[in-house]
Amino acid sequence: MLAPENPRNEVERLQCLRSLSLLDTDREERFDRITRLARRLFNVPVATVTLVDDDRQWFKSCCGADLTETSREVSFCGHAILDDGPFIVSDASQDKRFHDNPLVCGPPHIRFYAGVPLVYDNKYKLGTLCIFDHQPHSMDNDEVRDLVDLAKMAEQELSALHDATIDELTQISNRRGFIKLATKSLENSHLHGTPFSLAFFDLNKFKEINDKLGHQAGDDALKDFAFLISQSFRYSDLFARVGGDEFVVLYSGVTEQEAQTMIQRFQKTVDEFNVQQKRPYQLSFSAGVYTLPAGKMMNLDEILAKADSRMYLSKMQS
Repeated sequence: MLAPENPRNEVERLQCLRSLSLLDTDREERFDRITRLARRLFNVPVATVTLVDDDRQWFKSCCGADLTETSREVSFCGHAILDDGPFIVSDASQDKRFHDNPLVCGPPHIRFYAGVPLVYDNKYKLGTLCIFDHQPHSMDNDEVRDLVDLAKMAEQELSALHDATIDELTQISNRRGFIKLATKSLENSHLHGTPFSLAFFDLNKFKEINDKLGHQAGDDALKDFAFLISQSFRYSDLFARVGGDEFVVLYSGVTEQEAQTMIQRFQKTVDEFNVQQKRPYQLSFSAGVYTLPAGKMMNLDEILAKADSRMYLSKMQS
């Protein structure tokens, strides 16, 4: 069996995927109708809209089988996102990459597979629209074009989430996108007995940048800060712009001391940026961290408020 490699932009791809807050959400009709159509159109037993996470493939929609997720290591879709066009396997049992794959040797006994990458923002292959069968067969050119057309429909549904969960200026998660995923992360932290740390950032002297240099400079400062956040933390961390000049970073499984260490490293990154880029403004920030210890319960709004309060105290002391 040949396990799929990672795309070259894997870190950015995963951050983009998580910013959409789709993983582990309920089924939605707008995706189910596409897989139902694909199943009927190609007369196959199973069609899915699949999202490829770091260690799994998760099915946002699965028509024809009771599947939720499988390991990425055995996934066909993990291979499909490495191609620019349709990825088609006529008979997996005769293909050296898949003949001994558990999904071929055992349930769901895949023989035929066809998947088209779902591309977001013209650069991130987040998953696939795929069909598979228990019997080998091939596709003609018209069928391939039809599958690509359906994949474009699924891509449009992914893009429709953009306005709802992505901040238009900085292109990172907005408050709504953050709340959706952070709530799920908080539930998982409580379930698995791990700490949950949240850092609240506020740009210092942002009003002064706007007043002295103009709103374009203010927008540039926000975009610079968002970029630095996106490049400075783990791809598993969730970050967002939640207000005018307010940002948050969520660190699952991280203690307060570890979160403070990460912020200190981030401070050095910002200092280096100020020296190297020579903007007409200097980026600076105040930060507050609140950690929910393992086993303790609190809702997300309370955690945000506590981190915000600590940030404000830090701002007053600077």
